[in-house]
Amino acid sequence: MSVNRRFFLGAAAAAAAPKPRMAFAASDEINIGIIGAGGRGRALVREFSSVPGARIAYLCDADQASLEKTQALMAQLKLPAAKTTADMRRVLDDKEIQAVSISTPDHWHAPAAILACDAGKDVYLEKPGSHNLRESRLVIDAARRNNRIVQLGTQSRSRASTIRAIEYCRSGKIGKVLMAKAWNIQLRDHIGHKEDGPVPPGVDYETWLGPAPWIPFNENRFHYRWHWHWHFGTGDAGNDGAHQIDIARWALGVGYPSRASGMGGKFFFDDDQQTPDTMNVTFEYPGKALIWEMRIWNPYGMNDIQNGVGVYGTEGMVHIGQYARRWGFKVFDKAGKMVHHDNTDDGEGHQQNFIDCVRSRKLPNADIASAHLSIVHCHLANIVARTGHKIRFDAGTETVINDPEANIYIRRAYRTHWGTPKLL
Repeated sequence: MSVNRRFFLGAAAAAAAPKPRMAFAASDEINIGIIGAGGRGRALVREFSSVPGARIAYLCDADQASLEKTQALMAQLKLPAAKTTADMRRVLDDKEIQAVSISTPDHWHAPAAILACDAGKDVYLEKPGSHNLRESRLVIDAARRNNRIVQLGTQSRSRASTIRAIEYCRSGKIGKVLMAKAWNIQLRDHIGHKEDGPVPPGVDYETWLGPAPWIPFNENRFHYRWHWHWHFGTGDAGNDGAHQIDIARWALGVGYPSRASGMGGKFFFDDDQQTPDTMNVTFEYPGKALIWEMRIWNPYGMNDIQNGVGVYGTEGMVHIGQYARRWGFKVFDKAGKMVHHDNTDDGEGHQQNFIDCVRSRKLPNADIASAHLSIVHCHLANIVARTGHKIRFDAGTETVINDPEANIYIRRAYRTHWGTPKLL
């Protein structure tokens, strides 16, 4: 696997660093703070509430309405009431909280994760885990220097059927694997156009903005729609694409790409979205390639899968995804005939894996250092789309070679704020 010297040195340093003794017995309760209690936060409340020994003890959101909805969900699930706050620092200061789950907008992912690691909390971090490539590296550094568990929310890493699919791809049964394709083809909403306006009652907009440079409030840059604005989001490459790209890279057994080329732009939506609604980006490695394709203006899918992965070998191919809402994979021979269909959707235990690792101190299935290799692809795809040209990537420095325009997007500007990452 093509990884850089920094990655190996970081892993070696983590192995050499003194590890804390096992802090929790299997019977001990793990108190979790949910930072970002909107739609994804509520889904995580459901997930963690089903993990034995995990307790949702704190809810944090800058929108009072989101907090109230999540409190109502907890009451509906008959869970013990949790403390609430709009300021994540209250959660991080609470000595009774052992771990946090971060489901904020993308621009808060890395700053919140770094603060949590520095506060001694383990972290379940929603994908893509950072707003830009440099932030992703800073999260790894924070996790390692504090001996913290950081699990990225790429659930396929804990899904039994996907693990079987990867094992099949690597078994030699489809020959030498040379290429993979990740696709995200689904119908997203047309969001229209909206003027900037007043901040809604109950929203702490200054806290919601965090370290991002100040811009006026706009409904089309708020709940979920922030995904489609560069100021806060990473588009669908960093949203759903983080899942498919990770599976494809995993199947190929590759690390950093040496080159990325292709296109991305708005082909359909005439609205306030800034991020592409269409992308086609190819990543190159020695003797292998990964293709990322995205269309979010039609629901037709490919190969009977809306969002999926194809893995291509010299003797056959494997398709991985949801068939009629059931996760599984199909295998095809050289003639295109299906020779195997694994439709045993035996679920995934990503949150269970995280809690297990909080107790054992073992690296989780989607440890932030390995997850970083896939996150890089999401950010490079966006850089290709924004610059409109091919780029060459230096894995050692994690920058684009001889390309000042592209390197602008490796980092971002921040305002002076308590959440601004250090060591930039």
